[in-house]
Amino acid sequence: METTHWQPPLIWRAAQLVIRAIVGLLARLEVTGDVPAHLRRGPLVLAANHISPFDPLVMAAACQRRGIAPRIMATAGLFRAPVFGAAMRRAGHIRVDRGTNAVHRALDDAATAVTAGSVILVYPEGRIGLDPGMWPERGKTGTARLALACAAPVIPVAQWGAHEVLPYRAPRGMLRGIARSLWRRPVIRVHFGAPIDLGETTAATPGAARRATDRITDALTDTLAPLRPDEPDLPRHVDPGRPADTSRVHRRR
Repeated sequence: METTHWQPPLIWRAAQLVIRAIVGLLARLEVTGDVPAHLRRGPLVLAANHISPFDPLVMAAACQRRGIAPRIMATAGLFRAPVFGAAMRRAGHIRVDRGTNAVHRALDDAATAVTAGSVILVYPEGRIGLDPGMWPERGKTGTARLALACAAPVIPVAQWGAHEVLPYRAPRGMLRGIARSLWRRPVIRVHFGAPIDLGETTAATPGAARRATDRITDALTDTLAPLRPDEPDLPRHVDPGRPADTSRVHRRR
């Protein structure tokens, strides 16, 4: 039987072109690595590290360069915004109601989307990471459970540099960050890694989701390291408004 694939709406394809132009104004985007041609239309899970409010724009632009139109799992606040929220829904993105009982609905919606042949972009950390060194922190198990439930491949997508465009507390300080970026145009690097071997066949196996999550975080860390060779411990760019949280520091296996 031929696999069906979700068709990205024209509004999302067009938005990716606009986003790519915006990112190009504010930064020099370098995209390396690739996604196998047979996976670009899905089903596929893209697992990305999360370091800045600017990340979704960076990922949309990088994916556009690779011919991918992913459906993004995004915070519910974006869907409540006038006009923008309606555009998010029409583009097929998936609402995540963090901190509520409805948060599990997002995983069901994502599973339905992957089963329908979509590419889903997920941030396994579940928030902008607060690791002091800005390395991927210990992830939530949702991404792994999604991939295991749908038997979908997972590709790590590491990115570095978006934190130099928008500060952690945006919109506070956003105008200053944008003005600085227009002048300096920092380099943002994105790398699509190799598919991850999750080492499990089903999420029902005890501990499978946690083990698979750790493999995803390990792969993200390994994919990120070459993008910041001169910043192995701490980032050069310091955001004074960014808190540090060591409670979820990931210890590589």
